[in-house]
Amino acid sequence: MKISKRLSKLFSAVFVFFLAFSMVLGFSSSAKASPSPGQEVAAAAGLLKGKPFKWGGTAPSGFDASGFTQYVFSHSYAKLKLPRTVKDQYKIGAPVQKNELKEGDLVFFKIDGKKVSFVGIFLGNNQFIAAASKGVRIQSLSLKYYSDRYAGAKRVLK
Repeated sequence: MKISKRLSKLFSAVFVFFLAFSMVLGFSSSAKASPSPGQEVAAAAGLLKGKPFKWGGTAPSGFDASGFTQYVFSHSYAKLKLPRTVKDQYKIGAPVQKNELKEGDLVFFKIDGKKVSFVGIFLGNNQFIAAASKGVRIQSLSLKYYSDRYAGAKRVLK
């Protein structure tokens, strides 16, 4: 009887050890999906929410629109160097239809007339984040102000 109890305890201990070991190494059956590059960029952008606006700003102490997107893409997992101006950022990437936007896509607007002059990063759920006059904020593409001035979107991530 004593031997069978010892074997039972030993078997239980070994089983628990291997179960814990397999979980540490990632052999468990519950696989988790890795975030996409666009999700990584969107998350990095969200961390800067509330940072102030600064004309010509390219750092967390103060951003303008293109300085914000340039900073986020270069300091996020994407490690992508974007051009400095909205105009030049609009020249790169693949055009994306509004109904096909994905997290991390650049969204462009014609705020000052006929040329693109404002850029943000699409977050999903019809929202984008950008450095505007009141600082880095999340906005809705559905707002009349932005929907009337929407110029298009570009996908710069693969």
